[in-house]
Amino acid sequence: MTVSSQPRPVVYIVDDDCSVANSLSNLFKSVGLNAEVYNSASDLRLEELADGPSCLVLDVRLPGVSGLDFQEELCQANIRIPIVFMTGHGDIPMTVKAMKGGAVDFLAKPFREQAMLDAVALGIENDRKRRAEETAVSDLRERFESLTVREREVMALVTAGMMNKQVAAQTGLAEITVKVHRGRIMKKMGSRSFVDLVRSAEMLGLHRKMHRETNV
Repeated sequence: MTVSSQPRPVVYIVDDDCSVANSLSNLFKSVGLNAEVYNSASDLRLEELADGPSCLVLDVRLPGVSGLDFQEELCQANIRIPIVFMTGHGDIPMTVKAMKGGAVDFLAKPFREQAMLDAVALGIENDRKRRAEETAVSDLRERFESLTVREREVMALVTAGMMNKQVAAQTGLAEITVKVHRGRIMKKMGSRSFVDLVRSAEMLGLHRKMHRETNV
């Protein structure tokens, strides 16, 4: 029997209406999710957020910090947990602000249980993908740091579309030396093909960095 090491996703519920919060908690637990309930945004300690896929179900109107203000605080703290808003007093400007802030959905009370489950499932899946991408980028960054200064320069140029002879002319290297560097770069970056190498460069933002440096 294989036991998964993956933690169960966590749904954080922030609503000062205890009956709604507890009902949602029971709903999420019934489909195998962990659920934690808070009466206000200030009760939810950001440093205690789970290190795994999660979603925040947030009421718009709360005592103290409002749901929309809390969304802004999370954004400023670079905490990108998916948010599903709920409210009994929604309006179009409020909805637009929430969605522009990156909310997964904006549900008006009373909402269908399935609508909430669907929104939270989407939020958790988005968070899972984001975490996987961040892990991949972190691995690529470590590999990139293992390159020599010259290899980083060559990687940036060749993945920007330059031919070996063009890279040689720009760097002052012999064309054969550029080819040798390319081979070493491919190996160190763990790229199975040149397309993989280009994809890695895009994920690392090498070309954006080159553009900024060129325009300084």
